[in-house]
Amino acid sequence: MARDLGLDGPALFRLVRYGVLRHPVRGVYLPATAPDTIAVRCRALGLVLPGDAFICDRTASWLHAGDRALAPNEHLAVPPISCFRPSDGGRLRNGLTESGERAVLPQDLMEINGLVVTTPLRTALDLGRLQRTADLKLHGMDCMLSLNVFTHQHLLAEIPRFRRQRGVVELRVLAPLADGGSESFGESAVRLRWHAAGLPPPQTQISVMVDGREVYRIDLGLEDLLFGAEYFGEQWHAETDAPHDEERLEWLARERGWAIDVFRKQHVFGQQQDAERRLRIGYDAVRARLGLRPKFFS
Repeated sequence: MARDLGLDGPALFRLVRYGVLRHPVRGVYLPATAPDTIAVRCRALGLVLPGDAFICDRTASWLHAGDRALAPNEHLAVPPISCFRPSDGGRLRNGLTESGERAVLPQDLMEINGLVVTTPLRTALDLGRLQRTADLKLHGMDCMLSLNVFTHQHLLAEIPRFRRQRGVVELRVLAPLADGGSESFGESAVRLRWHAAGLPPPQTQISVMVDGREVYRIDLGLEDLLFGAEYFGEQWHAETDAPHDEERLEWLARERGWAIDVFRKQHVFGQQQDAERRLRIGYDAVRARLGLRPKFFS
């Protein structure tokens, strides 16, 4: 369609760079002013998908939950579309897609604006098995659980059907840790470090009330010990937000007695990450303050 209007690849690239067009799906461009709705996303995908394929994995999670389903910086590139045919349909060979064949049951699929998509439950199970890192697996399940269309117990009950299939061993480990209260990829990753550190299971989105009104929420923590952790991502906790963040943490410590460890990207990801060690130290310090025996002695 673009070529019919005289636009070649370099011209499209420039129009995206200058903010005239956006490029939500590989092979598809649309005006930057077009609303980012499920209907628009489905129409874009429908232009490049084979009619007998179903959408799954990261693309399905994007349709179900929006940009919250994306990992950090994933919006900066256009990832391949995740779509498969039923196991008897033959493998797709298309440069736009990450694809193949996958066994599904009728209840695993639903229709969204004319596209066949894996349900949030099946999407969670596939993300929990097949993503490349444990952080992505847990975040995918957290994100689908947050939609509140299936329960955690329902997720766990479906795991046996994937016996001996790829990724099921880690799915058995990670699915019990899934929590729809996580609001970002970073929060899911910090919670995974929390479990790896051997701390008791945390609560998510702990509400702090004043005169019957919620004034703050803590990403995760143990309310009985007043010990918590927060992830300060670059999008919502830039340098300009630092005074407000510091004021909030100081108030929680002074007025409510909370000890909160703050984690940024370098503490959670990469070669120098130290989140597990810091969580153990912080947990022991809180227990010592309360006159309880430390659990860790490092």
